[in-house]
Amino acid sequence: MTQLEQKRFDLAVKQKRGLHFIVASVIIWLAIICIYSSAMPILTKNLFVFICTGILLPLAWVVSKILKINFSDNENPLSSLGILFSVNQLLYLLIAMWIYPTIPDKMLMVIAMIFGAHLMPFSWLYKSKVYLLFSIVIPFFALFIGLSFSPTILAIGMTIVEAVFCGALIIENKS
Repeated sequence: MTQLEQKRFDLAVKQKRGLHFIVASVIIWLAIICIYSSAMPILTKNLFVFICTGILLPLAWVVSKILKINFSDNENPLSSLGILFSVNQLLYLLIAMWIYPTIPDKMLMVIAMIFGAHLMPFSWLYKSKVYLLFSIVIPFFALFIGLSFSPTILAIGMTIVEAVFCGALIIENKS
């Protein structure tokens, strides 16, 4: 095993392939269900969704403490690569910000697609087939459900997909 492969393996094991972030995203999608189930105007709902995306990092930190997962491995230089992969998603949120006032009913779909697509580099980082699969499935799922159904149905669907993602990661972490 090369030194790079060993660093990837160590990071995947210590961080349980980022399970704490995916569990946190399930909680956020549950909050988004509540938001879209309310009677608020769509622009207000969308604003609250943006707020929800902002709590991912602190929520993942709390989940990592509960699940006893190493949130960040300062000794492993690939840990900062994982942060870079995550921060990259913020640039794509500019697309969602444009959608916000332009096509407000489709903003959640765009956010779900961005979330799913940003997972692909983690498939390399964590040596994970689960991340690869979900990085492809989520954007197509979000596109299909988002074009065919209400944002509330999309939020419910994303919560289910994220819960299945968690289960798949738990299984992958055991192997």
